Amino acid sequence: MILLWLVLWLLIGGLLAWLLARWRGVWARWVSLLFTAAYLVAVVLIWILSPQAEAIAPGSWLLDLNVPWIPNLGISLHLALDGLGLLLLALVGVLGVMSVATSWQGVQKRVGFFHFNLLWILAALAGVFMAMDLVLFYLFWEMMLIPLYFLIGIWGYENRTYATIKFFIFTQAGGLLMLLSILGLYFVHGNNTGVYTFDYFDLLGSAMPLTTAIWLMLGFFAAFAVKLPAVPLHTWLPDAHTQAPTAGSLDLAGLVLKAGGYGLLRFLVPLFPEATAWIAPAAMIVGVVGILYGALQAYGQTDIKRLVAYTSVSHMGFVLLGVFAWNPLALQGAVVVMLAHGISTGALFMLAGDIHDRIHSRDLGRMGGLWSTMPRMGAVGLVFALASLGLPGLGNFVGEFLVLLGAFQANVPIAILATLAFVVSAVYSLALIQRVFFGPKRQGLDLPDASPREMAIWAVMVALIFLLGLYPRPVIDTARPALQAMQEYASGGAAQMQATEAGLAGLAPAAVWDGPQPGSDGGGP
Repeated sequence: MILLWLVLWLLIGGLLAWLLARWRGVWARWVSLLFTAAYLVAVVLIWILSPQAEAIAPGSWLLDLNVPWIPNLGISLHLALDGLGLLLLALVGVLGVMSVATSWQGVQKRVGFFHFNLLWILAALAGVFMAMDLVLFYLFWEMMLIPLYFLIGIWGYENRTYATIKFFIFTQAGGLLMLLSILGLYFVHGNNTGVYTFDYFDLLGSAMPLTTAIWLMLGFFAAFAVKLPAVPLHTWLPDAHTQAPTAGSLDLAGLVLKAGGYGLLRFLVPLFPEATAWIAPAAMIVGVVGILYGALQAYGQTDIKRLVAYTSVSHMGFVLLGVFAWNPLALQGAVVVMLAHGISTGALFMLAGDIHDRIHSRDLGRMGGLWSTMPRMGAVGLVFALASLGLPGLGNFVGEFLVLLGAFQANVPIAILATLAFVVSAVYSLALIQRVFFGPKRQGLDLPDASPREMAIWAVMVALIFLLGLYPRPVIDTARPALQAMQEYASGGAAQMQATEAGLAGLAPAAVWDGPQPGSDGGGP
């Protein structure tokens, strides 16, 4: 029952924080910190006590809970945890604690309701990363939307109403398309087998014509691409990030975007292997466009939070590229990029929020020369700007380098174009540091440096980004069995679907697709 309690614990913590804030607002902060820290400790203990990576067979699960919920409709309370889910649960715990800590002084109105929404977002994300029933997955997926809507709409900045409505429309439209695809997959599988179920493992390898698979896959892809976000479905992200409070931006960039990458890895390719192979070249091109477009847009921004938001578009393009390259190196790189992006970009949003609290502006034109009065914050900003540009020794470099190696095996021209991101990201990262911390000092900007609380937060984030960059093996080893299992699911599903297509056409089954091969055009079947 530990998997269920991981979700319930955060839900209970949010409710308790909301109730206790009626008496004293500080109680809501301490309760939220206690519950998120306890959640993180539980996840770390699961990681420590789990078998070593070499002892885990691909397809085996560390923990599994499967209880009938609505059996007449084939719906179950099915939660399961493997290495990939474990890493993302750990990220939820780390950034959850950081979200509470970074908003300790910045949030002064409706403190209880703020922490209620914060912890319920974390609970929904934990559910997304463990749900193995598609109805349950969809419920957790939509559950993220409402508390994040309140978080931006109540505690956001001047244009928060516009940002929340735009965010709601984009994500709700993608979610509804995914729901239609879930129902379509349910009925296709039921008509073929006589068993109507929403269970992920039963739906793997569902036989259907390629045309049907493509249409169903596109519904899932729309939801995941919006959440990732992929160009051109990204336009909600800069507005939402700019208007969100610091904790909202941290959770949005560090965690919510990861749900899109996780969905591509866990659901899209294993459930629709031939359909994703069919669109792989186009999807890889979209990934590269996102990488370069996001980096160029970041350089042109004058709002510090909007600049960091566009770096997310660029970094998550590497995830899209890695998923559709679909070989071990690229998949391992995509996982590392998700973790490193959560740490580095989350830290940059915390930095932007702390600067905003001091000068009450996000305009880069009103900054400059801050290093002389804020050297500790300047040093932290430099570390994470270097991480964002992909400096060796920091986590982002490991993930992006692995993705590029995998993409090179799948499609050489696309990999070469993606490599240009290292050049463009260096331009916007160094420009960010120059415009904020160096150059002529603005008058009246004699500001206090980072407080002990802020430095404690920065110390954790700096240690994590260095650890991921210098010693990524534990992360890669933890994720490897899960990634191998998903490749096997995709291979088996492709074989079954191709056999069905061949049977319909009176032909012999075609070769199984196992991801793009070296020298291919990007991943055809």
